[in-house]
Amino acid sequence: MSMTGSRRSHAVPLKQVYTRADLAHAAAHLDSRPGEAPFVRGPFASMYTQKPWTIRQYAGYAQAVDTNLAFRTALAEGAQGLSVAFDLPTQRGYDSDDPAVSADVGMTGVAIDTVEDMARLFDGIALDRVSVSMTMNGAVLPVLAAFIVAAQENGVSAAQLRGTIQNDILKEFMVRNTGIFAPEPSLRIAADVAAYLASNVPRFNGLSVSGYHFQEAGADAVLELALTLANARTYIVTLVARGMQADDACEHMSFFFGVGTDFYVEIAKLRAARLLWSEIATQCGAQSSKARALRMHCQTSGWSLTAQKPTNNIVRTTVEALAAVFGGTQSLHTNAYDEAVSLPSAQASRLARDTQLVLQHETGICDVVDPWAGSYMMESLTADIAGRVREMLEEIEAKGGVVAAIRSGWIRECIHESALRVQAEIESGERVVVGVNRFIADDEDAPFDSPALDAAQVRALQARRIAQVKRSRDATRVRDTLAALHHAARTDEGNLLALTIECMRARATVGECIQALEAVWPRQAVALPVTEGVYGESLSFDAAWVAACDAVREATAHLGRSPRILLAKLGQDGHDRGIRAVAAALTDAGFDVVTGALFATAQDTCDLALTHDVDVLGVSSLAGAHVELVSGLLEALHARHVHIPVVIGGNIDSAGQQALKERGVLACFATGASIAQIVTQLANIATSRAHEKASTPEGAEA
Repeated sequence: MSMTGSRRSHAVPLKQVYTRADLAHAAAHLDSRPGEAPFVRGPFASMYTQKPWTIRQYAGYAQAVDTNLAFRTALAEGAQGLSVAFDLPTQRGYDSDDPAVSADVGMTGVAIDTVEDMARLFDGIALDRVSVSMTMNGAVLPVLAAFIVAAQENGVSAAQLRGTIQNDILKEFMVRNTGIFAPEPSLRIAADVAAYLASNVPRFNGLSVSGYHFQEAGADAVLELALTLANARTYIVTLVARGMQADDACEHMSFFFGVGTDFYVEIAKLRAARLLWSEIATQCGAQSSKARALRMHCQTSGWSLTAQKPTNNIVRTTVEALAAVFGGTQSLHTNAYDEAVSLPSAQASRLARDTQLVLQHETGICDVVDPWAGSYMMESLTADIAGRVREMLEEIEAKGGVVAAIRSGWIRECIHESALRVQAEIESGERVVVGVNRFIADDEDAPFDSPALDAAQVRALQARRIAQVKRSRDATRVRDTLAALHHAARTDEGNLLALTIECMRARATVGECIQALEAVWPRQAVALPVTEGVYGESLSFDAAWVAACDAVREATAHLGRSPRILLAKLGQDGHDRGIRAVAAALTDAGFDVVTGALFATAQDTCDLALTHDVDVLGVSSLAGAHVELVSGLLEALHARHVHIPVVIGGNIDSAGQQALKERGVLACFATGASIAQIVTQLANIATSRAHEKASTPEGAEA
């Protein structure tokens, strides 16, 4: 393991010493002021000196009533805005009573199926005074429609609503994978949402273009910023082509960035984002200062959190929050220290929020606007990042633009290769992670478990509520409004959000609205491609990696062929960074790796395992539903009278690991486990299975 201190590779190399000479290529923005183009120093002249950034913590807890209580508590304890986390079935347009998604209901956020659910979510909260952010993309039409209708029925007009809907569907095709339809109809939906809000809900931003998810998936600062701005440019071009003024389109757009531990680079990235957006908005025809001034929300890095020594995450989050503030964010979410293991506990969530309150009220950092202005290093770094991003934006255009680059798979591979390089740096020790690959203490934090969630009860309650809504509604009105929505999708006539609002007002469900669209635009499948060569090449001289490859060669000798593993993603979890990194490592080590598609069922996975005669079956889970999903897979294998060793990796607390092992899972790999160790253990499992097969009479295993 390399002992190189904190040194790491950078997309933007840092110099050890900066001088006045380094300011030469930053001259274009060096004398600019806060609140003035090109807005490097902030979108507002006073920044935090008159009003600090908004503390906007992202949260969602299974049922609307539980989340409502959390929201009201947070507001009473210092939060200044709300940010809604929806569960995966809601994000992907399924109702909670759909058997296909039952395991995921309520697991990673709040389940919303009807207007009544949305009314319960915001009961007692003054929506005319509290701004609301909603992370919703694929099912944006019915979820946003339910919010608007619930507010109106509670006496708050659409014009009074304040907040942001993410509605950034393009990034779903690149990293997060919770989209529903193909890019072209998805862009139409995004444009209709933005256009409707600009005209009818003017204080609500219709697009929050996300770079956060690129960073979480492995993109470096330059790639994150380039992809975010390329997507933003695509949305503006689309909106203008549909008749919207460029100023209106840009003024109702905000941005969302991830902030990691690379302190100087992250600050410069956020400053460069404003510089570049001012240029892009102007090129697209925007003229007003509001349109050209980039406004952003930031979130500290979830990926940087470690399951090992999780209290170290408190320090990481604080440093990341400070970088976001120095970068000039308008609102901020700070992650809880226990999120690498489980859904955040109440104590950890409170500490995350209090971290921001300490920064706002005890440090004095709100007293000066952009204190980094004029710094040899920061101004040079800002200009350097901006220059590199411009080059990448040109490369994306040369490939035919964002949609073409999505279709070709080029963007996904760029992000994936960046993630593999980072993972290799961690494995080799070049990138130090305290408590994981260096400075590992004997007195590790005691294991802790997430609060118990009675998923079956949540599903039953949601199903009962859906049934009650359906019994009391006018079935003819529902049918007619859904038919109108279907017709608009088929003919490109009418605004889809306006029509969906009428569907939800008639008490259609989220799932019914998506089904009406699905009859025109089928759901898009998402594959899990395997990348070869990048990972193994980076670790060719690492002792642990060499030993892992030796273990694979031993398994190959016993089997008479390469050991074969199926890597699967069950349920509605679309995060693929972990599974693709493991797939790349196993391939480079000598495994024959089979991958299915995202959102697989137990039966899909069982069929694929039998078709390819795999030696090991691995499941990746980052969304909390692992016990139920993997139990279903084990039952499916048992029903076929097949014994294939099953292993799992991901965000799994100690209670989940124990439950899975009791059900027959052979090994559990928690977040942050060494990939070299994973490869070695899987090779040993394959070798053991070879011995079992050799000692089993032919035909004994069906």
